[in-house]
Amino acid sequence: MSADEIAALSLTDVAAKIAVKELSAVEATEASLDRIARHNEALNCVAHVDPDDALAQARRSDDVLAKDGPQGPLHGVPLAHKDMYYRAGRVSACGSKIRTDYVPDITSTALKKLDAAGALEVARLQMVEFATGPTGHNEMAGTPRNPWNTDHITGGSSSGSGSAVAGRMVYGALGSDTGGSIRIPAYCNGLVGMKATYGRVSRYGAMPLSFSLDHVGPLCRTVTDCAVFTQAIAGHDPDDPTTSREPVGDYLADIEGGVKGLRLGVPSNHFFDDVDDDVRQAIEASIEVFRKLGAEIVEVEVPGIKHGFALGEVLGRVEAATYHSTWLRERPEDYGTQTRNRLMQGFYYPGTRYIEALNMRGQLLSGFTDAVFSVADMLIAPSVPMAVPTIAETDMSANQGFLDMIARFGSCTRPFNFLGLPALGVPCGFTGNGLPTGFQIVGRSFDEATLFRAGRAFERETGCTDKAPAI
Repeated sequence: MSADEIAALSLTDVAAKIAVKELSAVEATEASLDRIARHNEALNCVAHVDPDDALAQARRSDDVLAKDGPQGPLHGVPLAHKDMYYRAGRVSACGSKIRTDYVPDITSTALKKLDAAGALEVARLQMVEFATGPTGHNEMAGTPRNPWNTDHITGGSSSGSGSAVAGRMVYGALGSDTGGSIRIPAYCNGLVGMKATYGRVSRYGAMPLSFSLDHVGPLCRTVTDCAVFTQAIAGHDPDDPTTSREPVGDYLADIEGGVKGLRLGVPSNHFFDDVDDDVRQAIEASIEVFRKLGAEIVEVEVPGIKHGFALGEVLGRVEAATYHSTWLRERPEDYGTQTRNRLMQGFYYPGTRYIEALNMRGQLLSGFTDAVFSVADMLIAPSVPMAVPTIAETDMSANQGFLDMIARFGSCTRPFNFLGLPALGVPCGFTGNGLPTGFQIVGRSFDEATLFRAGRAFERETGCTDKAPAI
């Protein structure tokens, strides 16, 4: 197989080939490094790569395989992650100037779990500065490019993760999602991304942005890849007191079970209020696919969703400003303009508004659950209500309507961070500009398995993840 043929394999396929020694970890890693060397100049999605270290990891992985067999479901698989996951003794710059030389003394739980699953980490990936924006712009480290069309955004803040996985540089990547930062890059790059239930995946050792809203999760090429990856990192962690003790279960056990008999809720309010026609048409066609596959389609009015968006903004802004308060006072010039402006907004909310947002969370989640999941097993909604825009169109300095665009851009994803519900981003075709589009399916708390099952049924029927960008 050529390097490009190896790089084009899915995560699960490359893991299976390595496990039976049809392919070596060294060969898979060489394919990843070759793609990075050839395409990163155009995509700017890799923050740092050390080929010698990556190949040394791969050789050790092959040695262990030869002696003891595969050590986990991701044995020998090259991955790379958003540059906010700490590994002891290694720089983690968080897309910023302020942390250019930051070397943590801890390793994130997510990385430890991937290590235990046998995965390799071959690079650090670019991200929006301190994960503070949904478009992918970064004036400090440079803006990653969309491999489907480099004039267009990757989506943020997991911008490098989206670009690198879609560009077939690695087989999967950790992102993070505080208001849509996994699901938006999944949408923009034609990928599958899981924001699991709040508390399902440990955030220990990941750069915080908003501790009430932050979620850790993967961006992958297929639904099954995403299920395997999420399975590897899910579960309680004593180092993160917000993680749940709710059993994880087996995400693959019924992933091929189809959707016959499941009820798919279609919201009658908010989510389709301001959606581009071609996005709407793609999602309506997707709903018909689910109907054809045996799902019952149920229209449902979603209560309190605009409150969830607004209150989530309060929590996110205040908590981010609190975390950055010292640097904002002492080093404001070391932030990019967009990042500094977004962070500063958090200082202008009164404490009473913040406490109100915290107190309203349980009430709104209860109301949403009663209204939606009493009649449906999952909800389908746009991930992003518009076709993927260009980098120029979403540049703050060039677009007078920037703030309105940003609010609209995250209007469908952010409410589910406030509610803490699991949401799976799935591609469903392309808009008129040739860029990917997609939807999110949202489920009951800790019912990620049903979302993977539904996403896999759609993927199997439509081949929605078969296409790759030509770079």
